Amino acid sequence: MSVDRAVPAADEWVEPARAARREGPLGAVGRFVRSSPVGGACALFLLLLVGAAIFADRLAPYNPLTANYAVTRDPPFGQHVLGTDHLGRDVLSRILFGARVTLIVAISSVLLGDSIGFLWGVASGYLAGRVDLISQRVLDVLMSFPSLILALLLMAALGAGLQTVIIAIAITRVPLTTRVVRSMVLSIRELSYVEAARVVGASGPRVMARHIAPQCVAPFLVITTGHLGAAIFIEAALSFVGVGVPPPTPSWGNMLGGVLAEAFKPPWWMVVFPGVAITITILAMNMVGDALRDFLDPKLK
Repeated sequence: MSVDRAVPAADEWVEPARAARREGPLGAVGRFVRSSPVGGACALFLLLLVGAAIFADRLAPYNPLTANYAVTRDPPFGQHVLGTDHLGRDVLSRILFGARVTLIVAISSVLLGDSIGFLWGVASGYLAGRVDLISQRVLDVLMSFPSLILALLLMAALGAGLQTVIIAIAITRVPLTTRVVRSMVLSIRELSYVEAARVVGASGPRVMARHIAPQCVAPFLVITTGHLGAAIFIEAALSFVGVGVPPPTPSWGNMLGGVLAEAFKPPWWMVVFPGVAITITILAMNMVGDALRDFLDPKLK
């Protein structure tokens, strides 16, 4: 999903956001499913995936770290439903536990990076002037690096580990979120109710917290959904090249990387099943993001 597409004007987001708050969460969910059945189905799939990751201890038929050399490269649909890898570890179990690690990395990095970008964008757009000028030049530097290259550089500087993977991916999510939120704030700060708040003596932090930031939540949710898929891709790419989540901790990326490092032409199930898990999850997140944007876009109502 492309999150840099045209965004409606700031004042057009205000009334739909207020209507959604009056409607309640259950009513909003029902209307979202009716407006986009495909998006609702993808959201249900993601909820099931999160549930499978949480209860991987109970769902996984084998220990994902236990090697069994008697069943090395055992094909699927036998004793092991999805086969085994080059160390005899069950592929299904590693995919379930890998979903836990991958989702933890993706969700944590996106929440961290997008939250920083949200606060940065609100402050930069509202304060304007020299603060905005300096912050935009910093963002230009960050955006001059492709996301994967920037993450690789950060990993090289910070070292390997789960926490450093989260930090590296989070930093790559900051620039785009900041730019989109800033563009919203530049429009919102000129609205009459913001001017009225300033006239009656409201301080800058109060205006940003009470009158500007809430109106940026809808586009922020769309950006966050799209960034989840990008974070999964970056984590998989980092683990694939050997600088992501360190083995033997299973993640979808290092499942692929470890297999290809072990053999030039590995058995198909050792590549297809982790690859399909990555592809379907990213596709579902992108579909939910597109549906969420259409649902929140007042021009499509």
